[in-house]
Amino acid sequence: MAQSFDQLLARHCAPALAGIKPANLVSCSKADYPHLPDLLEEQGPKLEERGIRLDVLCQCDRRFLVLVYRPEALKRHLAKRAVAKLLIKAGYDPGAGVDACLHRLRHRMEGQEFPHEVGLFLGYPPEDVAGFCRYCGQKYKYCGHWKVYGDVDQAKALFEQYDRCRDSLCRRVGMGLSIVQIFPVV
Repeated sequence: MAQSFDQLLARHCAPALAGIKPANLVSCSKADYPHLPDLLEEQGPKLEERGIRLDVLCQCDRRFLVLVYRPEALKRHLAKRAVAKLLIKAGYDPGAGVDACLHRLRHRMEGQEFPHEVGLFLGYPPEDVAGFCRYCGQKYKYCGHWKVYGDVDQAKALFEQYDRCRDSLCRRVGMGLSIVQIFPVV
């Protein structure tokens, strides 16, 4: 039996939902969530009232890849100098805004190679995204929620914070609360 969509979001997107990370990605099986586009259309306005957006970045025969994000947090994050520098290097125009950057990311996801700069959208430290690209996923110092090439202690602290957030949100959803009930209108 498929878990509820709220359970899926709580498990895989808690840090973005809670606003401690600009975005999370979640892969949704079309077998488990065949009507996902309809669900997003129905739930979208309720979530947007709470400062949360869900966008399908890409899909294949069996899966939807959904970006869960807080637009204002993502805008601030993409404007950071080190992040913007890497985005420009990857062919983005951070000054054009979040929607333009997401449009470019969707286009890149349709290509032959996975766009590893997606880590920048997910709030990964720029040095870790750059290191992953430079070393093709090898020679990392630590592996947790992502491969760490920079400050291991800082990354471990973030991983622990994200895990606590996930556990807390999963408990609340497990008690019967919905994502819409948990997060207030902004």
